[in-house]
Amino acid sequence: MALRLPAHTHTAQGHERRVGVELELNGLSLSQLAQILATQLKGELEPVSDYEINIATAMGTFRAELDFDYLKRLARAQREQAPSELEQAATELLGSLAFQLVPLELVTPPLALSQLDSLTPLFSQLAQAGAKGTRHALHYAFGLHLNPELPNTDCYTLLRYVKAYLCLHDWLEAHEDIVAARKMSPYIRAFSQEYSRIVIDAQYWPSIAAFSIDYLAFNPSRNRALDLLPLLAWHDEALVQSAVQDPKVNKRPTLHYRLPNSDIDNPHWSFAHAWQGWLQVEALANNEQKLAQVCQHYADHLDQLTPDFLDPWKYKVAQWLS
Repeated sequence: MALRLPAHTHTAQGHERRVGVELELNGLSLSQLAQILATQLKGELEPVSDYEINIATAMGTFRAELDFDYLKRLARAQREQAPSELEQAATELLGSLAFQLVPLELVTPPLALSQLDSLTPLFSQLAQAGAKGTRHALHYAFGLHLNPELPNTDCYTLLRYVKAYLCLHDWLEAHEDIVAARKMSPYIRAFSQEYSRIVIDAQYWPSIAAFSIDYLAFNPSRNRALDLLPLLAWHDEALVQSAVQDPKVNKRPTLHYRLPNSDIDNPHWSFAHAWQGWLQVEALANNEQKLAQVCQHYADHLDQLTPDFLDPWKYKVAQWLS
């Protein structure tokens, strides 16, 4: 069955919207992961180092890598300048330890919405080959990340998506059934109620500069379930880097949705599960009347004295889902 698509499939410039996807996993070797990608996507292997392999396909360049930046930089440097035997041995030891603790990552190029269906059979092949997801071990805090391009990069569009996400976060967390290891990790922190209350206010429609300053004051970190730093850096990289000073913030005109689990070895899970959750954000963001209503109800909920665990918002908001 083909994936459902959002109502707005094209950008203001007229090209089909794109989504980058990142999947963390284990249970395979790096070469196995790369070979499955090459076979399934009819691509060619282009090794970069011992810890990262590009796969050139008709849809663009996919990447299979170990999610350990220091080791990748070290290995690239050693390909350019031959290391001593001691340096080589130390790198190999570090690599063998890293493969036990750090996930492999599949990184797609920006895929057109109409190309996302190709991920379903690919993920099935990975599962059949023995790929393991976040539930396989207590320390596997593995995720599936979506990097959706917005229909427009203006602040009004961005704010609609952020307001919609804030209203739906609790429902999305329940939808994804986030595992304990990921809840305890710093990587997918929820936005604070204080910040959420500011943004969902009916009068909050600032300029992109003012919004960026507010966002960075409350969220000077990549560790948010919906990371806006790449998009804000695309507008003003210097401002973002002055606040976070993180070389891993790469500017691009996309959101970075990091909440979903990587549940690759669950036979009842597929890429469609996380995508269906994101489509709820799309639908609410692009229905301005409903968005205003939900924001007001969420504001009322945050202002009430009853604790959330007695009157959970994740159940209340379900009535407005598409």
